[in-house]
Amino acid sequence: MSKDKKNEDKEILEEFKELSEWQKRNQEYLKKKAEEEAALAEEKEKERQARMASKSEKSDATEEQESESDPKDSESAKEDSEEKVEESEDAKNEVAKEEPKSKEPKKQDKKIEKKPAKKEPAKPKIPVVHIWRAISILFISLILLIVSAYLLSPYATMKDIQVEGAVQTTADDIRQASGIQDSDYTISLLLDKAKYEEQIKSNYWVESAQLVYHFPTKFTIKVKEYDIVAYYVSGENHYPILSSGQLETSAVSLVSLPETYISVLFNDSEQIKTFTSELSQISPELKAAIQKVELAPSNVTSDLIRLTMNDSDEVLVPLSEMSKKLPYYSKIKPQLSEPSVIDMEVGIYSYTVADKLILEAEEKAKQEAKEAEKKQKEEEKKRLEEQQNKLEEKKKKLEEESNQNQTTRRSSRR
Repeated sequence: MSKDKKNEDKEILEEFKELSEWQKRNQEYLKKKAEEEAALAEEKEKERQARMASKSEKSDATEEQESESDPKDSESAKEDSEEKVEESEDAKNEVAKEEPKSKEPKKQDKKIEKKPAKKEPAKPKIPVVHIWRAISILFISLILLIVSAYLLSPYATMKDIQVEGAVQTTADDIRQASGIQDSDYTISLLLDKAKYEEQIKSNYWVESAQLVYHFPTKFTIKVKEYDIVAYYVSGENHYPILSSGQLETSAVSLVSLPETYISVLFNDSEQIKTFTSELSQISPELKAAIQKVELAPSNVTSDLIRLTMNDSDEVLVPLSEMSKKLPYYSKIKPQLSEPSVIDMEVGIYSYTVADKLILEAEEKAKQEAKEAEKKQKEEEKKRLEEQQNKLEEKKKKLEEESNQNQTTRRSSRR
């Protein structure tokens, strides 16, 4: 290594000898400047090390920032010195080209080859926080792109809707009541499930509804219908009465009627709602014993009804108190030996159907007697009215005759 350096020094001295005085002065100036810059860089490096030693208790973040900033200064100073050396060498090459000597360019080329390679500054590392932020933004953008493409595609409105649990109504009626359109988005059905379920219950047959989603485009509407608790009978037509108190407006066929059912002989909407509400509080055994319900208002109770049971017993009970008083029939029934009437209008007492028939016959006879008496009075009244009319007519005739006689007398006098 020492021999190589000596040889290099000799070559440099030879070059100095061969070069002109201006070139020598220029090289010496550039060399001094490079040495000064290198010394300045070394001083900065020492100052940085001193600052680092004094600020060792600071946080890691501040140390990293200072360590990043100071090397940059030293590296920039070194780079500046290296650039200036290159400039001086370029100036040498230009001067060498002007001179006719052929040895100088060769020596300069050798120097350029021996020049150490410039170290590239290390690229600063990207903080992990920024990387995660970029990943999250890209992920959200990708999701938005996929959702937008889906909403613009025809798959967004494809729906296969099935109906389960509909017996008295049709699947088309349920779909129509739901208000679901072909143009509605699948996502809107998922987000507004409660709204569509409430709309389905607008059909008076539906007690509850549930909208179930099956991937990818299938929906199932599960409905539970109200039970039929009785039938309103009008002639040969039978209209279902639902447990909600709603009266069906269309009659059912006689073939579809069950073997046993409750026949209701009144159709007032308020009375039917009260009847279904009271009936829902009665035991199933007691319901099964009722055959027919009809109004039987009295002077005391305007909402009195007559229940005809399957065993020919009759129960008179106020409609508004049916759920309270009718259960007593189960306790009274074992004490009855023949078909009877249980009156629960005021208190509770019973009498046989035969007694009832006798009472009804007596009441009928009394009513007929009253009607006959009333009829007789009306006939007498008519007779008196006729006689009075006849007397009035005679009176009018007499008055007319007297008026005529007076006129004839007056005319004869004249």
